[in-house]
Amino acid sequence: MSKFEVPYKIYLDEAEIPKSWYNVRADMKNKPAPLIHPGTLQPLKFEDMQPIFCDELIRQELDNETQYIPIPEPVYNFYKMYRPSPLTHAEFLEKALDTPAHIFYKFEGNNTSGSHKLNSAIAQAYYAKEQGLKGVTTETGAGQWGTALSMACAYFGLDCKVFMVKVSYEQKPFRREVMRTYGASVTPSPSMDTAIGRKILEDHPGTTGSLGCAISEAVEVATSTPGYRYVLGSVLNQVLLHQSVIGLETKAACDKYGIKPDVIIGCAGGGSNLGGLIAPFMGEKLRGEADYRIIAVEPASCPSFTRGKFAYDFCDTGMVCPLAKMYTLGSGFIPAPNHAGGLRYHGMSSTLSQLYHDGLMEATSVPQTKVFEAAEYFARCEGILPAPESSHAIRVAIDEALKCKETGEEKTIVFGLTGTGYFDMVAYEKFHDGKMEDYIPTDEELAVSISKLPVVD
Repeated sequence: MSKFEVPYKIYLDEAEIPKSWYNVRADMKNKPAPLIHPGTLQPLKFEDMQPIFCDELIRQELDNETQYIPIPEPVYNFYKMYRPSPLTHAEFLEKALDTPAHIFYKFEGNNTSGSHKLNSAIAQAYYAKEQGLKGVTTETGAGQWGTALSMACAYFGLDCKVFMVKVSYEQKPFRREVMRTYGASVTPSPSMDTAIGRKILEDHPGTTGSLGCAISEAVEVATSTPGYRYVLGSVLNQVLLHQSVIGLETKAACDKYGIKPDVIIGCAGGGSNLGGLIAPFMGEKLRGEADYRIIAVEPASCPSFTRGKFAYDFCDTGMVCPLAKMYTLGSGFIPAPNHAGGLRYHGMSSTLSQLYHDGLMEATSVPQTKVFEAAEYFARCEGILPAPESSHAIRVAIDEALKCKETGEEKTIVFGLTGTGYFDMVAYEKFHDGKMEDYIPTDEELAVSISKLPVVD
């Protein structure tokens, strides 16, 4: 079928929802480096991780060999509430740009959480319930992950304790209230509720917080409260595994209509949506079956891929979590309070970091005013108000389409629209009022935090 004959929205049948998650690590020649113990600096074993994570999630975290992992039936049945999600041919955006490029986006906002985060939240809640736990703790930035996890915990009857990055807690009160509606407790981080939170506030009075801070607090509470475990919405191998449902559906929709992407674009904070979107395409690339240009887009205010160091670092600001080898700005780096709260993490997924280090994907960073220009343009063309995080991918998709306009190349661009921005109106207001600023850390500022990376032989 000609690209011009592709439906505006490509919907798969319910029977085409993937029955298994795809584990890209199984096809990687260079596997991601293992998590290591912060005390011994030795690779973590299953028993080392049991006080923090659910048992089955640990098995998935450590499994670098199994290519496909079956989706449990209760998780699959939950997926049917909102999956398959549409792959949309952005015809109106193409027309407005007057580009020969063909643009498609995979829209993950058609669920109450408003984002892709539910794909992993329901899986992690299921495994916690199966283990007989009372509840889970977590962190959240802009609130999409916390919202998704609160929904999943309500579904399985689990308690949910969320530490929300303070700047987002204040900027996005309605997302906080959605979490509370689903029964979660929500605490602004850093807080006085934990020893680590008190220490961070002592060292950084008035700090607006970071995902690294919130992770530290959530882990402290999980490991000190019987019947609880910690769950994470990004970064970890297990999360990228669950999010592969995005890419598997995208690949199936493309195959159904003979679409061959040239460029695949996703926003990148910790790596969950990007890793999920690109998974099957990267698998083909790793196996030598096809080639794609894959672009990770991150905020210029928190540029871990483009300006970070590939090294072992703590996953949290309190330095109590395991160390991961990743592109990092240093666990002590506190990003500027930009409005893409879900991308304000100092490091990047170990899996994606290894793929980037091996030259299998590229990365770019963009300032937030340019991001919101793209978000507004997209909203006016396609009728969806995008989340600030997703809008990073939109920005670069538009830029790539305009390059095609200059060269006359008829490329096919696919990007991930990870969620909606209806709770981000404070950010849109600041953009419209001309009060939004671009903060880009200096080399000297980054050098300070990177210089404090742990020494690992």
